[in-house]
Amino acid sequence: MRETAPVRGHLPDENPGFVGRRTELERVSAALADHRLVTVTGVGGVGKTRLALRAAHRAADGHPDGAWWTDLAQLDGERLLVPLVADSVDLADHTPGMAGTGLGRRLADDRLLLVLDSCEHLAEPCARLVTELLAAAPGLTVLATSRRPLGVPGERVVALDPLPPAGRDALELLRRAAGEDFPAAGPAGEICVRLEGIPLALELAAAQIRLQGAEAVRDQLGTRLDAPPAARFDLLAHPERVWPSRHQTLRAAIGWSHELSTPLERLLWARLSVFRGPFDLASATAVCAGGPLDRTTLPDALDGLVRSSVVRPPDAAGRLRMLDTIREYGATWLDRTGETATVAERHAAHFRDLARRAETAWHGARQLRWYRTVDAHHTDLRTALDRLLRTDPDAALDLVGSVAFAWSCRGRLHEARDGLERALLRSGTRGRARARALWALGVTLTLQGESGAAQEVSERCAREARYTEHVESPPHEGAPPGDRGRPGDLTLDAAALAGLLALTTGRPMAAYVVVDHVLDAARGGPADSAALLRCRLVRVFALTGLGRLAEARERALRLRARCEELDEHWTRTALEYQLALTGLLEGDPAAASGHARAMLEGTRSLGASLGVALGLDVLATALAAAGDGERAADVSGTGEAYWRSTGQPRRGLLGLRALHEKYADTVRATIGEPAYEEIFVRALTGLPQDGLDRALGGPRQD
Repeated sequence: MRETAPVRGHLPDENPGFVGRRTELERVSAALADHRLVTVTGVGGVGKTRLALRAAHRAADGHPDGAWWTDLAQLDGERLLVPLVADSVDLADHTPGMAGTGLGRRLADDRLLLVLDSCEHLAEPCARLVTELLAAAPGLTVLATSRRPLGVPGERVVALDPLPPAGRDALELLRRAAGEDFPAAGPAGEICVRLEGIPLALELAAAQIRLQGAEAVRDQLGTRLDAPPAARFDLLAHPERVWPSRHQTLRAAIGWSHELSTPLERLLWARLSVFRGPFDLASATAVCAGGPLDRTTLPDALDGLVRSSVVRPPDAAGRLRMLDTIREYGATWLDRTGETATVAERHAAHFRDLARRAETAWHGARQLRWYRTVDAHHTDLRTALDRLLRTDPDAALDLVGSVAFAWSCRGRLHEARDGLERALLRSGTRGRARARALWALGVTLTLQGESGAAQEVSERCAREARYTEHVESPPHEGAPPGDRGRPGDLTLDAAALAGLLALTTGRPMAAYVVVDHVLDAARGGPADSAALLRCRLVRVFALTGLGRLAEARERALRLRARCEELDEHWTRTALEYQLALTGLLEGDPAAASGHARAMLEGTRSLGASLGVALGLDVLATALAAAGDGERAADVSGTGEAYWRSTGQPRRGLLGLRALHEKYADTVRATIGEPAYEEIFVRALTGLPQDGLDRALGGPRQD
């Protein structure tokens, strides 16, 4: 799960370099108090994001359901706008057909602040979405940043100017960025005036001050800014509607930084512009190396760009990134070199390879590490997929089929479904890639509750698996006779999908029959592949649904032990859920509580909101069965908060739902309806992460 802010919601940490803006901050704060849509406008690099973030932190306490941040810069089109906004407010998009109206229904009763940062390239789609959301959710307030207003009725626009060039704030920003205390009179003050107080331009200058000194930087800027416009490296292709002359100053400052970079740094700057999200050294090397920029010279060039503030320093995980304005400048140079298509192809190939490696590593000790890698590179995986859908649909099918299951586990069901459906439609290839994509699509549809569509995809998946394993790639002639006709991993996963669908539609016997049949014919040990694990997991749940509890528990414990040997997380977490169910059904609430907490630890590490919701339900039931009414109410209220974040009705085996209702009624009667409701509502309206921490940490602290 993402880290929780000090208040309900999620806002990035503030930039420690924030300086001044007292008047502007008061204007934004006052506007938020009186208007439901406030848009901070200004040129690139003027500080819109920083001001909006400071204002959001200040306003967060006034919104009971939190302040939430959405970075729209990572999108290059409107297709995934709604899923991104849904994800940013911790709404795991499990409901089918999520559109702006669906998101509005989910937010209808909330009182929250939604920040949409960097709207300018999606101004019209953002305007439509904001109009829908404001109409559907009366308690919603939106704070946007954009280079131009959104044009929505009732919008309050706060135009942001640069810092006063001769004022103390511009000088203070330069001092902090350079790490040096300059006098007001002298080269530093002249730099502030020449750069017209534009924060991004001052940061670029500060980086050069650290390298050359203030006097040298002042002299160079004088040469550059006194030159005619054609000599200012005025290359950004995005016309501005406000302050065009000041934007020319910023362009000139960026161009000056570009001029001061070494040839290899300039080449790397251009090539790095293909990354839309954070990147690490390994990805930068794979995508950007070539010609004189090789594996030995690239790290030094990257360090140089960091020193000059063109690339932001690495975060705790070693990830770097460029600001949008600087990335746009690099993209212009990349286009001038004629390398745009070549570098984009390398980018797509690299992330396709990363996706395939992640799929291969899913079975074993590196599963969690690769799962987090896929999550960290989500923006660029999606960018690579979009390109391959245009240029190489077969490769797109391979990429999305490799990561879609991880996306679905993370709650990104709409993105997984969208990518899978488009790739399956555009690619004509048959074989393993198509079978894997159909399997992933079937899982996604099942999790969205679309059983009819999932059934059709499940049947197609089974046919494609049979074709691939017995027609396209039949066993070779030298294969042992016993291996001929045995199901491979594609058939096993097709059976697991059919079994999962049967379980979710209340047919445990059908689930048992389909997976037991292929497991009897399969080769290998019980955990030799991820597909075998999934089939055996479905069989355990089917046995539970059939009431064969002792057999289900015995098989689950053996399989869990094998997962522990492998250090495999996903199946082990699902098995803990099954063992918790078994404990409840066998009348052992203490054992059920222990397994439920183990399951919750696993789902928390995977960031799976649906899994957390399921686990909290079984834990609440176990606590109620043990007679711990107050803690049961607390966990149940937290569970309701997580269910709401998925947009799904409550799920789980029918037997669990009946037990949950039975024991909830019992503890309501024991501690009294008013006391139960008070605890439940307090947990429901509190921070979900805090409620999960209480559920995992033992007795509830009042």
